[in-house]
Amino acid sequence: MPKTTKSGTAKKSELPETLLKSSAKAQRTFAKAHDAAAEQYGEGERAHRAAYAALKRTHEKVGDRWVRKDEPGPSDPRSTKSTAQKRRGVGETYGGVDLYGNTRQELYERARKLGVEGRSRMSKAELARAIAKKQR
Repeated sequence: MPKTTKSGTAKKSELPETLLKSSAKAQRTFAKAHDAAAEQYGEGERAHRAAYAALKRTHEKVGDRWVRKDEPGPSDPRSTKSTAQKRRGVGETYGGVDLYGNTRQELYERARKLGVEGRSRMSKAELARAIAKKQR
C-alpha cells in the first residue's frame, strides 16, 4: 500500500508511530523511500527496511521521534555494510541512535537525561546501545 498521496505528502494512517510524532520531512523521506522500494521489491519487510535505511541517513531517533541530523550519513556500523552483509547481521545497529554523528559527550548527555545507570564508565558504543534500549 502506498505511503504517499498523489501530491507527495505522507499518508499519516500508513506511518509507524514514531514517525507520526516527527517532522513532515522525516515522514516524506520514509514514505517516498518505502514506495520506491515497494515498487522495486514488492510490499513487505524488504521495503520497510529500505525505508528505515533511507530515513536513518538523514534523521536520528531521539526519544519517541525522528530528528534531522546536522550532517547526512551512515548512523551505525551496519549501515556501512553491503546488503548481503546486512542480511547476515554483520555490524551492529543502535536503534536509530547516530553513533557516528554524535560525540561521546553528546551521547553521555542524552543518557543522563534518560537516566541511564553507569553512563560515566560507558564507551561511545555502550552509550548508544543504552540510549536505544531506553528509547524502545
